[in-house]
Amino acid sequence: MNKQQFDRMSNDLGFIAALDQSGGSTPKALLAYGVSEDAYQNEDEMFNLVHEMRTRIIKSPSFNSDYILGAILFENTMDRQIDGIDTADYLWQQKGIIPFLKIDKGLADKQNGVQMMKDIDTLDNLLHRANGKHIFGTKMRSVIHEANHEGIKAVVKQQFDIARKVIDAGLIPIIEPEVNIHAKDKKEAERLLKEELDIALNDLKLIDRVIFKLTLPEQDNLYEDLTDHPSVMRVVALSGGYSRDVANEKLSRNTNVVASFSRALSEGLHVAQSDDEFNSTMKESVTSIYKASIA
Repeated sequence: MNKQQFDRMSNDLGFIAALDQSGGSTPKALLAYGVSEDAYQNEDEMFNLVHEMRTRIIKSPSFNSDYILGAILFENTMDRQIDGIDTADYLWQQKGIIPFLKIDKGLADKQNGVQMMKDIDTLDNLLHRANGKHIFGTKMRSVIHEANHEGIKAVVKQQFDIARKVIDAGLIPIIEPEVNIHAKDKKEAERLLKEELDIALNDLKLIDRVIFKLTLPEQDNLYEDLTDHPSVMRVVALSGGYSRDVANEKLSRNTNVVASFSRALSEGLHVAQSDDEFNSTMKESVTSIYKASIA
């Protein structure tokens, strides 16, 4: 593991950019960027277009290590290049930004109020490839839709079972048990989730490190004590469908929690913008998220 990256992720100011929209969410991400589905004929053309969008974001002047600690990539993006350099290497060598990789294969059908991750049948190979591409850590997402204790317990167990395999591969796992922002019993679901995270953390080895990516909670500072746990490198927040302004406001009320926004990060970006317009919008987004992260 890269010690410089380990120290930076553990100690420096900034946030994690989420650039990991994959198969099912890519059309929505492109549409928000002004690229409709009739602009591409197949999956290859779709991923070419989304890589152009991500390249434009990454190469924007304000997308730099002054504000951003890391960036989460989709597998297809990891396998591509920017200016002839592998994307992960470009992030670190040219921008000083730590590369992560989304490793989940999407969500299973809803059961017991939650959506578990689908089986990751290529996990060992994917982790091997990630190491070869100089990836620092991974991310995997589940979704909690209601305060069902059995379901939430199962989500946390699955997340930590995979996290241990990621740790054994020499990478840092980002554990993301997202709570749906529209859940009617969101506050109770978050209380149950916090309870299960505390239990699971106590089963880790002393040398193990994880990052949590959690929905901005109804109770401010619900996760504050997690930020002090010796096994927790960072607690980061997902925007979860909140607008950037709302997400930033909620984030600023949670001590020691930083952003890992996706939709909120790219809000306002459009394929038809001139470079000056695009870079201005990026700067506004990046600086506002950074300020909320260090508040």
